This record gives sequence, structure tokens and C-alpha cells, in this order.
Amino acid sequence: MALLLEHEFKALPADKQIDTLPFLEAVAHLPPFFDCLGTPIVYAPVKADLSGNIKKIRAVYESNPAKFKTLQNILEVEKEMHGSAWPKVGGTLALMWLKRGLKFIQVLLQSLCDGERDEEHPNHIRVNATKAYEIALRKYHGWVLQKLFLGSVYALPYRSDLLKALEKGKEVKEEETLEKIHQFLQKATPLLDAIYDMYSKMNAELSYKA
Repeated sequence: MALLLEHEFKALPADKQIDTLPFLEAVAHLPPFFDCLGTPIVYAPVKADLSGNIKKIRAVYESNPAKFKTLQNILEVEKEMHGSAWPKVGGTLALMWLKRGLKFIQVLLQSLCDGERDEEHPNHIRVNATKAYEIALRKYHGWVLQKLFLGSVYALPYRSDLLKALEKGKEVKEEETLEKIHQFLQKATPLLDAIYDMYSKMNAELSYKA
């Protein structure tokens, strides 16, 4: 699938230390995923948020590539630098929100791969998008945003149109696209799980609502 496999994530190393630069280079190509979902009033802000957080993390990394070589380095160094203001600062906060946007993409795509669908409307992706929103974002959104997102599922593209969009408009068999999604998830999911685990272990997760 052209959009997601253009720049693949590197495999998660045994020590689960994720190098910052390769991670940023891979994730920088994911914001256009939200263009494939239509409804700009809802997903354009998510895309902008994803892009903005990538830029913030990159700025932290470029300020001292040796000190911020891994994502864990960013959390560790900023915790030391910012004291009581941490983790609601800098690259730590940006990565916290970035991982949530990535989680939305991951859950939606995994749901598609797993064949989850509304039996009465099998070409709709409402079931997949709603699951992704519930798991990744809903608890961090206030009432207005929740209503906006949950209402947007009725304007989502058809499953077939989404898969075509992920192939950048090329006519590809559905099973081929789903296999490419599976390849993407094989590398992306362990990385994302490791980031969530890192936030949990370092007590860096915040639950305030946007």
C-alpha cells in the first residue's frame, strides 16, 4: 500500500530503544492518511496535530542529536530538565499526543485487516473508525469533540474507496492492499506498543481532555 509503505518503520530492537531520527522519518509520511478519510472539518485538525507534534519532536532532536538519540532519551532528559512541569512539556508532550494519533491509524487498519464490519453495510468503515476512536482518542476529548467525531462516521468514505486512496488511486486487488496493510502493522504495532509501555513505566501519561 503505497501511502503507508513508502517509508517503513524499522523493526523494534531487542532493547526496545527506538532511535528518534528513523522513527521521525517514517512517521512524517503518515499525516496524509487522514486525507483518505474525508470530512476535513474533523480530520484536518487531527492531521495538523500529527504534523505539528512531529515537527516539535524533530526540533527537540535537532537541538542535540546525541542527547536525544532515542525516544526514551527525550523523556529521560526532559524529565531531568523540566522538573515538576514534566511531562506536560516539550518532546514528551508532543510524543504523547503523536502516539494517540498513530494509535487511531493502527487500530483502524487492524480492524480492516481483521475483517470487522457492519454486516448490513459491509462496505462502510464506521465500525472500524468508531473502534479506533473509542480506543485511541475519545477519553482525551471533551464533549464537543466527541460529538463531532462520532457524527463524522456517517461521512466516511466506503471501504473500497479508502483502500483505493491508500494505493494513491491505483486499481489494486483488495487482498493485495490488505496484505500491504498487514506488513505495515507488523512493524508499526510493536513500536507503538513499546512507546505506550515507556509512557506507562515512566508515569508520563496524562489524561486531561483536549
